[in-house]
Amino acid sequence: MSKPNLARRVAQAAEIALTTRKYVTFIDVVTGLRWLHTRHVDVWRQGRAGTLAELAAVDEDRLLVTAGLLREWALAKGLRPVETPYVAGTRDRRELRFVKGPDQAPFRVHWLSPDLSEARVRRLTEAQSKAPDLMVVAPLEPFTCASCGDTGPYLIMEDDEPHCLTCADLDHLVFLPSGNAALSRRAKQESGLSAVVVQYNRRRKVYQRKGLLVEEAALAAAEERCLADEEVRLRRRERDRVRRAEQDVEFQAKMAAEIARLFPGCPEPRAREIAEHAGQRGSGRVGRSAAAKALDENAITLAVIASIRHLDTDYDRLLMAGAPRMEARDRVRDVIERKLEEFRRPG
Repeated sequence: MSKPNLARRVAQAAEIALTTRKYVTFIDVVTGLRWLHTRHVDVWRQGRAGTLAELAAVDEDRLLVTAGLLREWALAKGLRPVETPYVAGTRDRRELRFVKGPDQAPFRVHWLSPDLSEARVRRLTEAQSKAPDLMVVAPLEPFTCASCGDTGPYLIMEDDEPHCLTCADLDHLVFLPSGNAALSRRAKQESGLSAVVVQYNRRRKVYQRKGLLVEEAALAAAEERCLADEEVRLRRRERDRVRRAEQDVEFQAKMAAEIARLFPGCPEPRAREIAEHAGQRGSGRVGRSAAAKALDENAITLAVIASIRHLDTDYDRLLMAGAPRMEARDRVRDVIERKLEEFRRPG
C-alpha cells in the first residue's frame, strides 16, 4: 500500500473514531484498518502478549508509519495531544508495550477534540490514567497453575504464566454474575479488591465479560443499597429508554437524508425504510456500526446494497433453495449494480 493511500485510510478510520467519541487513539486506527481485532487488544491488555505488534497483521515499521500519519492528521485537525499510560490488567500492573523498540510514546498519545469542555477533558484524562481493572479468565479448558501445579475455575496471568486464585491471593473473593449494572457498580465501589471475570467466546472470537469477583461483605452492602433505591432506578431507566428512542429517530432521519443525497433516484419512502431497518438499535446491522453512525459513505452504500439484495433480487429464494451464500451473492450481483445505478440517477 502506498503512503498516500495509507494516509487516506488512516484519516478515514480516525474521522470515524473522532465523530463517535470526540477523541482518537492509535488503537482506534489500527482496529479500524482491520490490522487488529478487538480480541487481540483484549489479549494484549490482559498481559498475555509481549507487544501489540506481535498480534498485528502488519510489521512494526508499518505501525510506526501509521502512528506518524495519525499525528500529522491530528495536528492538521487541531486536536489536543494527551500522552496516556497503558498498563496491563495483571497484579504487577506492568507497562504495556506496543512494539519491541524503546520508544512507546507515539502510540500512547490520545488526540482530543478542541470541542470537548474542560470538565470532559479532565474526566477523560482521569479515566485514561487510571489503572485498568484486574482481569481474571474463566478458562474453557483445564489449566495448570505455574506456582502450585493445581487448577481452578479461574486463572490470572502473572509473569506471562497462569496462576490459580489461591496463589494470586484472590481466593477470598466471591463471584457476582453480570446482569445487574447497579449492583455490580456498587459492589465494586464497596470492595477494596475486585477483578473482572472474562471468558473467550469461540464463536464470536472475543473475550466476553461474565461478571466480577468482589469481597463478600462488599456484595452484601451493595445489595442493601440497591434495595433502598430500587424505585428511583426504575424511573430513571424509563427516562433513559425514552431518550434512547428519541436519539434513534434522530439518527435514522440523518441516515435517510444521507441516502437521499448519495442516491437521489431512491424514492423517499424507500430511503426511510432502509434507514429504519439498518439503524435499528441492537440489530447488529451495518447501520449500527461506528462507520454508519459517522454517516460514512461506504457504510451507507452497504446498507442500500443489503436492502436491494433482499427486496429486488432472488437472493433470499436462492438461499432457501440451498445455494451457498457467496454463490447466491455472485448470481445477483449484476441486478444489484443495475439497481444502484438507477438509484444514483436523479429523478
